[in-house]
Amino acid sequence: MNQEANRCLLCKNARCSAACAVRTDVPAAMRAYREGRLEDAARMLFENNPFSAITCQVCDWDRMCYGHCVLNAKKVPVRWYEIEKEISAPYLETVSITPGEPAGKTAAILGGGPAGIAAAIFLRKAGWAVRLYDAHEKIGGVLRYGIPAFRLDKSYVDSYERILKEAGVEILTGKKVSLAEVRGTADAVLVTAGAEKAKKMRIPGEDDGRVVTALEYLEYPERFSINGKVMVVGGGNVAMDACRTANRAGCDTTVYYRKTFADMPANTREVEEARQEGVAFQILQVPVAVEVREDGKRVAIVRNCENYFDDKGKLTTRILDGTDHEVPFDWMITAVSESVDYGLLESMVPEKDEWGWLKADEFGRTSYPDVFLAGDFLLGPKTVVQAVASAKKAVEGILGDR
Repeated sequence: MNQEANRCLLCKNARCSAACAVRTDVPAAMRAYREGRLEDAARMLFENNPFSAITCQVCDWDRMCYGHCVLNAKKVPVRWYEIEKEISAPYLETVSITPGEPAGKTAAILGGGPAGIAAAIFLRKAGWAVRLYDAHEKIGGVLRYGIPAFRLDKSYVDSYERILKEAGVEILTGKKVSLAEVRGTADAVLVTAGAEKAKKMRIPGEDDGRVVTALEYLEYPERFSINGKVMVVGGGNVAMDACRTANRAGCDTTVYYRKTFADMPANTREVEEARQEGVAFQILQVPVAVEVREDGKRVAIVRNCENYFDDKGKLTTRILDGTDHEVPFDWMITAVSESVDYGLLESMVPEKDEWGWLKADEFGRTSYPDVFLAGDFLLGPKTVVQAVASAKKAVEGILGDR
């Protein structure tokens, strides 16, 4: 047994649980673990969060459970994520779900990532028939095609295909389908497609063949012969996964980020691991153009940045004119942001708000009463555990309506 569990205070009002997007009952699971009831603990965790065995590996614990542990006051927070993996990983290999009594209802789910898979599990347990669509050859979304294997073994992802098939979920992969195609074939449609559309930097020269998006690269790294001096632009989790992947392939890799380390949205532990592995970082710097010289060599025109407080007191960043300097590179990988593809809605586009986002209530319900949103399609590019939490709310809305 992990002795770390004995340090847990089993808080009545656990801050770690409150900081978790799916409100994992850490004290209850920890108590069962201490008493040797591992099966009970694993079942409890899986029923609340079917991705417990994965989120304990890829979550940003410093900003969630670990970072909110009451023992942080003494700088010795409990490493709950280690215990959660010990409990959940073996359970995932054999767990199966029992479908509820047939409800006579069918749900169509567009997107086979964490939100779509979680929703399929919850709906089958409620007795709904489920069809899960995904454009890739295999389900898993970002877990399979985004997070590198050194961070997450793909065998974990394979387990979900088994679980869904055993539960009777119809999995339809390898073809992109639209909302217009499936609406009317099911009692409810849940759109959970991921943020798989990379945003452009919108700088001159970024259409060069040696400039690729991190999403393209991480999906199939072997598709690119990336080598030599590599620039990775961005400070989020996708940028960290890309820089570490390139670095492990033997590239001389440097991350360029327009803000400071403190402003990086990436998992702080992954940033530190990237630095320990030899990835270099240039903060408060951003490329503003890409140029190809007559000899075929590429350079990025980079400018310095600075933080300042605007007239509303908000800390922001500006690019400083007159600070141009050239940085030679062989490949550039961009990870500035991601968005969802509204094209899959085709002619059936639910009502949008003033900022162009699809409008949805707390259960992900859109202006079409039978169409719901979850995951990135509702939240934008967020974390796995946030995707699962949104799927739970959407299923609650679907079941509540019918």
